[in-house]
Amino acid sequence: MDGQSFDEDTCRQRLQLGSVALSLALNPRQEALLLRFLAMLVKWNNAYNLTAVRDPLEMVGRHLLDSLVLLPHLTISSCLDMGTGPGLPGIPLAIMQPRTRFVLLDSNNKKIRFVRQAVMELGLENVEPVHARVERYRPDAPFQRLIARAFTALPKMLELTSELRGQETELLAMKGRVPREEINRISTECRCEIIRLQVPYQEGERCLVRIRQRERLPP
Repeated sequence: MDGQSFDEDTCRQRLQLGSVALSLALNPRQEALLLRFLAMLVKWNNAYNLTAVRDPLEMVGRHLLDSLVLLPHLTISSCLDMGTGPGLPGIPLAIMQPRTRFVLLDSNNKKIRFVRQAVMELGLENVEPVHARVERYRPDAPFQRLIARAFTALPKMLELTSELRGQETELLAMKGRVPREEINRISTECRCEIIRLQVPYQEGERCLVRIRQRERLPP
């Protein structure tokens, strides 16, 4: 299969096997929406270069399963996907958690146009695409979760999101190898937890860095 074609049956089989490996139970609607999103991504990618990954079968692991691995760490409330690009990990997560409100934020207008089209065609009523830079975005209230995939270094991420986080906000940053040097530069006001991730069909190290503000002691 080349990078220009989309074999739905082959991709479905890999998605199903990968979901089992992640202990996820996809219902028929979720599976269908994930594959429709993948088909859209392949089609648009041929014209607009949304992702460097060209092979649809590789996209199942690199994009769909690598997004779905975050599911156990989300809650049913509100979530901001920073630097979402073509809707990753936000759209796969929104498909799986329709009761969670997702804002998908990116400064690249071309990619946000794709996200808007995908949200419309997939009928995702819990997703709001926003074209803006993180440091200039001002929501009405803090988000419960901030998620980032290949966004920026952790200290910079905390700096850019200072106006988006409340006391109960958790920042979930997906990384490859454990970024020890970045973690060492994080303020002691933050509590940091490293969670090792295993993504089906993906080689190399993968981890999730969970960051939360430490509780302030009363004076």
